[in-house]
Amino acid sequence: MNRVPSSSFRHPVHFLAVGLGSGAAPVAPGTWGTLAAVPFYLPLSLLAPWGYLLFLLVTAVAGLYICGKTSRDWRVHDHAGIVWDEFVGFWITMFLVPLSWYSLVLGFLLFRWFDIWKPWPIRYLDRNLQGGAGIMVDDILAGILACLVLHGLLQLPVLL
Repeated sequence: MNRVPSSSFRHPVHFLAVGLGSGAAPVAPGTWGTLAAVPFYLPLSLLAPWGYLLFLLVTAVAGLYICGKTSRDWRVHDHAGIVWDEFVGFWITMFLVPLSWYSLVLGFLLFRWFDIWKPWPIRYLDRNLQGGAGIMVDDILAGILACLVLHGLLQLPVLL
């Protein structure tokens, strides 16, 4: 059972870290966190590529602080309730992806798959980096891999 400290809903940084509350889900908080990131993608999909990329850079760098501070405050490295990294990872997955119901579903599934599976070097970095970087980097890489696979799949004629 996932229990987040009560500060999650009082402290602004902790509230962002728990994905606006989605990370407090009692089971599968990473999946719920990713799902909570989906509605934010809808307006993001309207941005010019440079604007979307700037948004990704800002949210990823901010995530180093948000996740690192929350982890330190809670004295737990990568608490299951910290899902800001899932938000950013999903948004990376969807970079330059045309908005459609199937791109959202595929993006969601691919990101969750890579985030859970953690193929090399994601697993290595997840286990060997500490602090905010240790929380964020595996999801950033999972997002990049999911994005590449998603773009490839969307080129298949059956999905056009």
